[in-house]
Amino acid sequence: LFKFQRDGVIGAIDKLERFGGCIIADSVGLGKTFEALAIIKYYELRNDRVLVLCPKRLRDNWTFYAANDRRNILAGDRFNYDVLNHTDLSRDKGTSGDIDLSYVNWGNYDLVVIDESHNFRNKKSPRKGGETRYDKLMRQIIKAGVKTRVLMLSATPVNNRLADLRNQLAFITEGEDDALADCQIPSIDATVRKAQIQFNRWLQLDEAERTASKLMNMLGFDYFKVLDLLTIARSRKHIERYYGTAETGEFPERLKPRNIKSDVDLAGQFPSIRDINTEIRRLNLSAYAPLRYVLPHKQAAYDEHYSQQVKGGQGLFRQLDREESLVHLLRVNMLKRMESSVHAFALTVQRQVADIERLLRRIDAHDESVEEISIDDIDIDDPVFESLLVGRKVKVLLGDCDLHKWRQDLVEDHNRLETLLLVSRAVVPDQDAKLADLRQVIATKIREPINPGNRKLIVFTAFADTADYLYEDLAPWASGEFGIHSALVTGSGRNKTTLGTVRTDLAGVLTAFSPRSKERGEEFADEGEIDLLIATDCISEGQNLQDCDCLINYDIHWNPVRIIQRFGRIDRIGSPNDRIQLV
Repeated sequence: LFKFQRDGVIGAIDKLERFGGCIIADSVGLGKTFEALAIIKYYELRNDRVLVLCPKRLRDNWTFYAANDRRNILAGDRFNYDVLNHTDLSRDKGTSGDIDLSYVNWGNYDLVVIDESHNFRNKKSPRKGGETRYDKLMRQIIKAGVKTRVLMLSATPVNNRLADLRNQLAFITEGEDDALADCQIPSIDATVRKAQIQFNRWLQLDEAERTASKLMNMLGFDYFKVLDLLTIARSRKHIERYYGTAETGEFPERLKPRNIKSDVDLAGQFPSIRDINTEIRRLNLSAYAPLRYVLPHKQAAYDEHYSQQVKGGQGLFRQLDREESLVHLLRVNMLKRMESSVHAFALTVQRQVADIERLLRRIDAHDESVEEISIDDIDIDDPVFESLLVGRKVKVLLGDCDLHKWRQDLVEDHNRLETLLLVSRAVVPDQDAKLADLRQVIATKIREPINPGNRKLIVFTAFADTADYLYEDLAPWASGEFGIHSALVTGSGRNKTTLGTVRTDLAGVLTAFSPRSKERGEEFADEGEIDLLIATDCISEGQNLQDCDCLINYDIHWNPVRIIQRFGRIDRIGSPNDRIQLV
């Protein structure tokens, strides 16, 4: 470990011993995983049992360091921790790796390490008779059984609001709001709420007044005291100022980001985004809101069956309200897919047309009932959408519905969607203006490298459909034009590469793309290298890909924190590049 990492480890162990937990919130690319591994080793040497909870896509990162593998530089440390996915907290049966979830003794872990802990930033109400991942982690692992210390890792613990941080700190305090009373913080919740109010006031100030120093003064002493007691957060500037770069080497210079605003259609035939948005807003999306058409005198029975209590039984979240929220989300999702690629948009419209046609056939055939339609286009991994998308299916008896009105709205949607599908399909790859701009960026980067001899690029997109589309077009072009190999990584088991000597599992593809940072052994050098990587956000967290010096956002994820996480793949300590570029 570097000196700043060793100091981080010692500080974290001190907080774990004094307060029962700590968040390591160092900036992306500063080696939080290695700091965590050092802390894990400290507790393993005390004979403590350790559990690592991580996103499913990062599981291999953690299991690798515990494996007896020639490529594992830490094999000599003989790590013995368990690794489970965040999503395993939603299951009581089945296996996760070689762990049978039916027999896990959840309350017997002395230390829990939560990687990318911002995924637990939302504390939602459970569905009727259920339990959220957040609640299970708090009840079965942290509160039950032996005293459990909690180490959290996240470069972005706050995504949208300061309550994100409070919900994660609750794991350390076991939900006790007055846990820091001895440190003159009578209420953590009140402290964070006051800071949020002050932050909102700061946002309303004139631009000249809206400075970092003004914000620091407004947030107040207590808020920073909470951070000081329970978190460790260092930036790249902090490392350079207080530790120097003699040990770590220079960080790469971030070139000014390039912004490219592409048109949709080279032929100029595609409607404007404004017109497309107007058409999307006019859609009823009635195929996804069956309860909207339940007759008034039948609605109470459906409320009783499907609605859920919230706020400890003080309120009711009606299933009808959930459906309307889902319809709004679908509209936003359609526009985001349009922003991503006209191809992804066309696929979404095509699926919606097929859903409507299926539903119309069932109505016309006088089927007894219909079930709520599944939606495949939305990023279900995101905690924000989880409560809308997960849960038992709503079954609506057609005899309880106003079928005339429903059929009318379905036909209206079908006609609008058919028009959108027609204009979308007309934009073939050769006419795709955004794809043409991407080709130009790639060609320029390869012909005029940012760093001598470096031809590597990552292209990120939020949608697997867009990633597939780009790979199918760019892989043969890049091979024929420049003689470089390409790869596709989407996190859904459909990885591809034009380099036939490597396996298409995630580790195999990423090691061939970034062999230096992934510490590929000399004996594997003959496998060759991948220079163009097209990926979804399945690799936007926790991956060392700093052999690459250019990252392209083909679209902007709805959560801007993802942009920071994406760029963090190449903006990392130990980069061999003098300069790095974001496009």
